[in-house]
Amino acid sequence: MDATTILQAILLGLVEGLTEFIPVSSTGHLLLAQTALGLTSPFWTTFTVMIQLGAILAVVVLYFGRLWNVLVTLPTEPASRRFALSVIIACVPAFLAGFLLHDFIKSYLFTGLELICWSLIVGGVVLLVIDRIAPAPADHSAMTLPLYKAAIIGLFQILSIIPGVSRSGSTIVGSMLLKIDKRAAAEFSFFLAIPIMVGAFVLDIWESRDFLTGDNLGIIAVGFVASFVFGLIVVRLMLDFVQKRGFAPFGWWRILVGAAGLAAIYTGVWSSAVPVAM
Repeated sequence: MDATTILQAILLGLVEGLTEFIPVSSTGHLLLAQTALGLTSPFWTTFTVMIQLGAILAVVVLYFGRLWNVLVTLPTEPASRRFALSVIIACVPAFLAGFLLHDFIKSYLFTGLELICWSLIVGGVVLLVIDRIAPAPADHSAMTLPLYKAAIIGLFQILSIIPGVSRSGSTIVGSMLLKIDKRAAAEFSFFLAIPIMVGAFVLDIWESRDFLTGDNLGIIAVGFVASFVFGLIVVRLMLDFVQKRGFAPFGWWRILVGAAGLAAIYTGVWSSAVPVAM
């Protein structure tokens, strides 16, 4: 594990931690970062799957008190059972889509950077529009959303199987259209990330077992820690940021990154192929 590999692991962990919980597509950014760094080994696919748990752990740590209270009061508190049910309902569509379409997603959707770049741009435009025209919010807490709204948010989350769309972006857009406050929309996307990303990890890790050697585990540990640390920072800062500034800055960022990626592809600087075997 040389210094260059350690630095690459830290950079990818930084990208994962910074982008997992904001509506810009962490997967899209990771693939673009891998392209820029010239990382073509299939190991880096395993790496990106593993370090996502670092970012998810950041949410668990920051919301541990609230989540623990829900867990211990499930038998006695209707509100806790209702919140847990809302998360389950919202996750079911994504779990089903991920399980049934897993091979299709990897074989056909994750085959070109051009699709990712266009998804970033289109998603950025959608964020800009929704941030401006979203109806006045009627729900202000991620813990008390109506169950039918949770179900619809779950359907929006299926859109994130398209690389570059963003899981958090699709859930936040759906939430805002359903008259959910921006802060509550972001928090609910945090809570959904926990079971969704753990499920994706379990689904992918068996296929990646051959890469879990001693030296590779050290590289993964570096990226995991970086992902966790920067995930903590983003989750701490994001809620106040979106309350004051909305989601428009993320929309502009998506457009900028997508356009830069397309420019690199169309000028021949990058190949349009995904840099690692998915």
